[in-house]
Amino acid sequence: MAVKNFVPNEDNTRLLRDAYGRFATGVTIVTTMTERGPIAITANSFSSLSLDPPLVLWAPDRKSRRFVHFEAAQRFAIHVLADTQREICWRIAKDGFGLSDSDFVMSDVGVPLLTDCLACFHCEQHSVFDGGDHAIVVGEVKHASFDDSRHALGFFGGQMGTFVPQS
Repeated sequence: MAVKNFVPNEDNTRLLRDAYGRFATGVTIVTTMTERGPIAITANSFSSLSLDPPLVLWAPDRKSRRFVHFEAAQRFAIHVLADTQREICWRIAKDGFGLSDSDFVMSDVGVPLLTDCLACFHCEQHSVFDGGDHAIVVGEVKHASFDDSRHALGFFGGQMGTFVPQS
């Protein structure tokens, strides 16, 4: 494939998405509780932001039917997925209420927490900023955990893969 040069506009959003997709990311699932029960959304827009105070961010799409739940969520958890979690990743991408009882446990503050993740960040909403067709949700990390014995689920060019660090 050759290099593609373009000026982003409304007629070539697919090219812009493809260019964004050249940045390899990890894959996360964000969870919170609603009146209907646990809801989840996949996101690769996660980033650490600050150590003091401990802040992270992610960016849900305003057009998502799930957006209203996450914009309003005062508590949520961000789960960094292991390479063994592709199935739940695709299931949640299709159905925000697709968590089964065996996928999660409830935190002491009522947030669904996925099991077997590489890392989990229990957050309280710090702030929400405008980000165009997305919102930028900043969470203050109240508790964190990680497992350093497994490999990461990665996303690149619209495809999932396993990230294995080289020694």
